[in-house]
Amino acid sequence: MIKIILLTVALLIAGVLVFAATKPDNFRVERSIVIQAPAEKVFVLINDFKQWETWSPWDKKDPSMKRSFGASTTGKGASYAWEGNSDVGQGSMEIFEAIAPTRIRLKLDFVQPFEAHNVVTFTLTPRGDSTTVSWAMEGPASYFTKIIHVFINMDSMVGKDFETGLASLKSLAEK
Repeated sequence: MIKIILLTVALLIAGVLVFAATKPDNFRVERSIVIQAPAEKVFVLINDFKQWETWSPWDKKDPSMKRSFGASTTGKGASYAWEGNSDVGQGSMEIFEAIAPTRIRLKLDFVQPFEAHNVVTFTLTPRGDSTTVSWAMEGPASYFTKIIHVFINMDSMVGKDFETGLASLKSLAEK
């Protein structure tokens, strides 16, 4: 009986490992929203790390998060680091591209709960009196990450936070 249980467990583990190997080598999560405000107004809220406290979903998950800012908080070269509870972890961001008022790209490095190096892109598309804002994150999926993706849907998990953040950004920009 114990041999059957051990064999079953071994087969399940092998199945998960084989299935994980079939997952893509990269991931991408993206959400968009239409904001009734000019792109210039929205751009300023994203391009300044000190403004993130007003709309970022992670700032609401841990209001006592420790934050530190680099010499610049806006535009190319601006940097920001945080250390928080288990909901927000620890990491840093740096803006490496800021093209007003249409695109901001960030290097996003997580230290905890696990190490990860991703790229975040905010694309702002003016449409008359409104702006479509897209928030995307992409990065490599290591084999360990692929195993996690067997059990956790990254798009659903991170996508919900993007939706919350975009809704907050919309509310703030439309004031």
